[in-house]
Amino acid sequence: MAHTFEGYRRPDGRVGVRNYVAVIPTSVAASSVASAIADEAGPWARATPHQLGTSQPTPARRQTERVLVGIGRNPNVGAALVVELGTEDISAETIADGISNSGKTTETLAIREVGGTSNALVEGVSRLTRLKAEADRATREEADVSELVFGVECGGSDATSGIAANPAVGAACDRLVEAGGTASFSETPEFIGAEHILADRCADEETRERLLERVDMREGMAELMSVDLRGAQPTPGNQVGGLTTIEEKSLGAISKGGTTAIRGIVDYGEELPTNGGLVLMDTPGYDVESVVGKVAGGAQIVAFTTGRGSTTGNPLAPVIKVTGNPKTWKRMSNNIDVNAGTVFDGESIDSVGGRIFETLVDVANGRRTEAEHRRLEEFAINEIQPEELTTEVSG
Repeated sequence: MAHTFEGYRRPDGRVGVRNYVAVIPTSVAASSVASAIADEAGPWARATPHQLGTSQPTPARRQTERVLVGIGRNPNVGAALVVELGTEDISAETIADGISNSGKTTETLAIREVGGTSNALVEGVSRLTRLKAEADRATREEADVSELVFGVECGGSDATSGIAANPAVGAACDRLVEAGGTASFSETPEFIGAEHILADRCADEETRERLLERVDMREGMAELMSVDLRGAQPTPGNQVGGLTTIEEKSLGAISKGGTTAIRGIVDYGEELPTNGGLVLMDTPGYDVESVVGKVAGGAQIVAFTTGRGSTTGNPLAPVIKVTGNPKTWKRMSNNIDVNAGTVFDGESIDSVGGRIFETLVDVANGRRTEAEHRRLEEFAINEIQPEELTTEVSG
């Protein structure tokens, strides 16, 4: 049965499931002002405050720029205002140019140039009002689910995550891929111990080699900081939840990507392909940074599995929470969208995956997730670490 949804067609051809005006600060120095502007304007304006961008080494700055541009280009954004203090290494004009290349109306605001915070707030709201008028030109039209990019994430994992929630989300990913859509999961450190299984699923040798290279790089970065990832994982919280080894955690984590072939692997925040299939993204294991990377890559919707419980959301992409733990469902049902704990009552993984897929379509059609209802929005950008800087500069 074909599935469609009503989305917002963008000038670059992609389809959004929301129609926000994004307020994107170029740095931590502009983040508070950007948030204040968005709050003053209304719920249709969404800010993306972060801690980077004031002064970074060139490779790190380029990655931050890539993420900020990607956020503005996300299909859920109808127009964007880029805010800078005016002293940063990252230029608002550079970010705005990258976003406007996708055909979206984009403006900039320099806090210093307009006379400080008070004036920036007034001027920012005025510019957002103009941008909203441009975003409102987009109306919902029918689109096929094959146009969805579905990011999947896990956090606060316990033993039920690998048994119920993650494989159920994986079953939903398989359904989307079968329908021609794109699914993506990440957190490269959580491939460790299961990387050989992922390697066997790669569609070609180039993808296989790149996957194994990225796993080795992440483990090498940890060793540089005298951290043994294989010995340090699972985390204490994971252990309380019943996970005993990194292999056990990783086997559960990779199941959220389903069973289809891995068609590629992209860098953190790099644009995800939209021609269907399962694609990995090389990200850190920090949930919020990992989610932001996939949203910058173009994911319109994210599924987030949690056994122990999580309140994580995102300013621009709806986050569907899934738990496999019946106790967590009972305690945190106002934060969770799908109860996969029914697996322990006899419901099949495939059946729960079907419910998650239907939730995905409903959310694409406008249904608000629990995180959206409560405006639970987190945003953080991964910063390139010392070994990555060395590798990029020398290589």
